[in-house]
Amino acid sequence: MYKFKAISQKTLTKMNEEYLNDDRSRIIRNALTENPIGKIAKRLEGKTENPNLFSIDIKTLPVSDQMASGRCWLFSSMTLLREMLAKKYDIKDQFELSQNYIAFYDKLEKINFFLESMISEKDNPLNSEVSRYLLQTAIGDGGQWDMMVALVKKYGICPKTAMPETFQSSHTREMNSILNRRLRRFVTDLKKTENDEQIRELKEKCLEQCYGLLCDCFGVPPKSFTFEYYDKKDKYHAHYDVTPKEMYEKYLGVDLDDYVGIINGPTEDKPFYQTYTVKYLGNVAGTKNEVFFLNLPIKDFKDLILKQLKDKELVWFGCDCGKDGEREAGLWNDMSFDYENTFKMELDMSKAEMLDTRESAMNHAMVFTGVNLVKNKPTRWKIENSWGEKAGIKGYYIASDTWFDRYVFEAVVHKKYLNKKQLAALKKKPVVLDPWDPFGSLAD
Repeated sequence: MYKFKAISQKTLTKMNEEYLNDDRSRIIRNALTENPIGKIAKRLEGKTENPNLFSIDIKTLPVSDQMASGRCWLFSSMTLLREMLAKKYDIKDQFELSQNYIAFYDKLEKINFFLESMISEKDNPLNSEVSRYLLQTAIGDGGQWDMMVALVKKYGICPKTAMPETFQSSHTREMNSILNRRLRRFVTDLKKTENDEQIRELKEKCLEQCYGLLCDCFGVPPKSFTFEYYDKKDKYHAHYDVTPKEMYEKYLGVDLDDYVGIINGPTEDKPFYQTYTVKYLGNVAGTKNEVFFLNLPIKDFKDLILKQLKDKELVWFGCDCGKDGEREAGLWNDMSFDYENTFKMELDMSKAEMLDTRESAMNHAMVFTGVNLVKNKPTRWKIENSWGEKAGIKGYYIASDTWFDRYVFEAVVHKKYLNKKQLAALKKKPVVLDPWDPFGSLAD
């Protein structure tokens, strides 16, 4: 067994003397007493190299705001579907699909998925690797593209006017805490129960109580509604008694199964041109739309996104939004900050190394609405976020192309853009990843 080695007095004295004899360190220390680290390490060129101008710029309706919730994947998904509807019906001004409606059923399905997962793990001890992971995670707001597809195909969509936001849908922390406590209570009851019929009774009781709380917090989902809007000629339109399933199947009329999730995961354990799924990652039990990715080299990954943007179609994507961002400036750029030279620290890591060591993983989903091309190569990307108009550049952001390479992990594109090699790879049986794999992370 390895024996830990303590910091010696000799080592401590040496480090202290070297630091105190460094005038640059004194300047940095003084600056940091009254300034954030980011301001001290910021490079002016980071902003000037990425102006808010794009050779491909898809105009969209006003940005949405997920507020104090982790529903970015649903907001970005509903933004994408909204723009399809807006294009089809020439919709003008503010129009949103109800994020609250789809979030209600996401929560309900996640609850059921968790209960079924714990029943399947009943014979394993609570301190097993899988049970510990499931219990620690329980349910939250986050998700992935295929989870949205499963919800929309089962429950449909509706306008925000049919099921608007509530305080609780926009501020989910307390409700999530109550739900998770009830789910963990179910697990303790489950461990004391042997009879299959009693287990199902326990499950139904828990599901019913959680459904009640969701209705209390989010409201009761509508069975039908009026789909109404103004077109760009200011003409009013109304379609009466529309059901959520009709809104998806008839009025949107887009087959979401024609879209596929692609990832760029350059780690040794994930060969390119191979498909992957993640154990115990999902929401709708029994769905055919399980979480599914095709891993591609960065060039293929980026080229597919560009093909869709060139056709004036938005692209849903997942990234690590916590790295190298300037929220006020509306910029994500890995060249904006020079932490290494500012603090004399070795910090550079490859994308694969960041994934393997959990330094980085997908944690946020947004929509690409544009890109700037120079000699057909991207230099910067335009992003529509879901943090409201007060954030970024009236809700939009710029990402440098080098930031894209490092921190964009997942995207969704139409299958028609895939070449023969990629389509062939898409047919491969998916490798099942552990629940805690970096690509099992949820965008929130």
